[in-house]
Amino acid sequence: MSNVTLFGFPRSTFVKVAGLILTAKNVAYRFHDTEDEMYLPIHLERHPFGRVPALQHDDFMLYETNAIAAYVDDVFPGPKLTPSEPRRRARMNQWIGNLNWYFYPEMIYHVSHERLVYPELGIAGNDLIVLRAMPKVTRALEVMEQELSDGGPFLIGDEPTMADYFLLPTLFALAMTPEGKQLLPKFPAIVAWDNRMDALPSVVRFNASLPPRAPIQHAREWVKHHRPAA
Repeated sequence: MSNVTLFGFPRSTFVKVAGLILTAKNVAYRFHDTEDEMYLPIHLERHPFGRVPALQHDDFMLYETNAIAAYVDDVFPGPKLTPSEPRRRARMNQWIGNLNWYFYPEMIYHVSHERLVYPELGIAGNDLIVLRAMPKVTRALEVMEQELSDGGPFLIGDEPTMADYFLLPTLFALAMTPEGKQLLPKFPAIVAWDNRMDALPSVVRFNASLPPRAPIQHAREWVKHHRPAA
């Protein structure tokens, strides 16, 4: 049996992406919480930029979510999450790019961190950062709403692909913020997609495996290193 370990902290958006994909592929894996190791040499050996996730498969160590997801889908048996048809595969990669560039930075760095992560640590959120992000958040949701309205139940047709698993954790985090609670109900196709994703057996299993929600203690360092300017 292969020895697979996923390294990260439980609330990380991209760690959740990797965990969702491993679970969808029915890969048994061990989770190693890096909360207390993020800035230590032991973690920099796994990820030289001090981020998460990282994946170890036997003696092979890999970092960066896109690379991990592609590797897991290539190497392990189970349902294929990458379409074989070139145009559908290109559309999947387009949506992963959309998440990386247009959804995650605004919804997580600008909104979720300011409304959830920092206040949980006693650090005041910055309204200006959130307000500046909201037009871009709205535009991203408009594009996703149109894609889902024009297509199938998932982003690339009738079955979930890696694109759906990449989007899900970011939309989950946005939905927990006051802005997300107000905005998301205006996009019924996204709400329906989210309900379909949450009902998938693999997503149910993954969510059941998560520990109780707790503050991200090492996020105190984020204020110094990668908080957006107001």
